[in-house]
This record gives sequence, C-alpha cells and structure tokens, in this order.
Amino acid sequence: MSRDIKVQPIEPGHLDALLALCREHAAYEKADFRENGQVERWRTALFSEQPALYGWIATDDGEPCGFMTVTIDFATWGAEPFVYMDCLYLQEPYRGMGLGRTFFERLREFAVAHGCGWAEWQTPPHNELGIGFYRRMGAGAKPKVRFFYDVEGNGVS
Repeated sequence: MSRDIKVQPIEPGHLDALLALCREHAAYEKADFRENGQVERWRTALFSEQPALYGWIATDDGEPCGFMTVTIDFATWGAEPFVYMDCLYLQEPYRGMGLGRTFFERLREFAVAHGCGWAEWQTPPHNELGIGFYRRMGAGAKPKVRFFYDVEGNGVS
C-alpha cells in the first residue's frame, strides 16, 4: 500500500482533478465523456448552502487516485429518502487495496447521517471487477434497463 492514502470530502481545490478522474472513469466504462463546463457546475452543486451533490476523493501523498459522488433521492413507493451513488472510481493501481471498502464506509455513514435506509447505484454489465466487489460488500442487484431521454436534443447520454 502507498505511503499516505486518504479519503476526504471533495474540496474546491480538487475540482480539476475530479475532471481528470471523470475522464478516466468514462474511458474505463467505455463511455463518451464531454467536457462542457462541469467544474463550475460542480462548484455550485457541491458547495452551495443546500448541496445537490456530495463527494469524496482519495489521494495518495496528495495525488488524486479515486472518487465517489452521491446524491439524495426520494423513493415514491416507500416515500423515503435514499442515497444514489452516482460514481465510484479508483485508478487501476489502487484497486484491491481496501479503498473501495473505505468509500463504502463513507457511503454508509452519509446515508445514516441523512436518514437514508439504503443506497442504489448502477454499473455497466461488463464491469465484472466492480460487480464482484459490490457483491462482496453485500449488495444485491435488481435487473432493470436504464433509459435516458434527451429533452433538449443535445445528445446527452
């Protein structure tokens, strides 16, 4: 394990590194990634009085090596809030070192602190490494098909 690996809340100074990690994450998931000003929108989403996005970053001697972001959503059927984990990504050399478990502990702590009884997320079916990790962490899967609807015709995916 590296010398000084930390997982901490994302701070404003991490946003450029978050952009680079998101680019890597998209490549890992074989997805397109467009840079279109997300850094400034993240600044608002993460650091406003009522954040729309929450996140943590892993650093190795100060160098970013992974991140996790979550939102709080609301389930209609159960009429309860839950945490939606939007992204969890670790650079390849840091997988299998326990950092994923550390992020999951942050996820659990966050959910409890915000009165959420569960968390949900999704991953591509070809992410066998991630799926195996999630199952080892005790997560179950619900078969669904993910849809998206581009309401403005901008090619958002």
